[in-house]
Amino acid sequence: MVNVERTFTVTRPVEVVVDYLKDFGHAEQWDPGTVSCTRVDTGPIGVGSQWHNVSEFKGKETRLAYRLERLEDRRLTFVGDNKTATSTDDITLAPVDGGTEITYHAHIVFHGLAKVADPFLKSEFEMLGDATAKSMTEAIESLPATSGNA
Repeated sequence: MVNVERTFTVTRPVEVVVDYLKDFGHAEQWDPGTVSCTRVDTGPIGVGSQWHNVSEFKGKETRLAYRLERLEDRRLTFVGDNKTATSTDDITLAPVDGGTEITYHAHIVFHGLAKVADPFLKSEFEMLGDATAKSMTEAIESLPATSGNA
């Protein structure tokens, strides 16, 4: 299994950040590995909402079925599955002076033969964690300072 965690601060309030990040379709803007991320259900976004995610990692395309597992005022959890891996994106938010502190934790569990590659991928995922923190910051900083516009 691989665990990557980054903590960083943005200048938008928690409500704006939650409103934006709860739509996992926005991963196309903040996750450097995401090629596309399309919602597969309808209605208001809430626990159980689902997305079809296509990502590229080390030159290989991967498809995951993601669902929103937790939607709280200050915490979001998305879980993506396929036959090779289960990926959990856990995002914790805390109000700080002038904005929001974001802790992004990615937890990937490999299944079957993919487990063999696990020890060799840690450094790749660490670099991806750095890139994600940078691009998520840029995406959130481009949002209006009030919620409802994401």
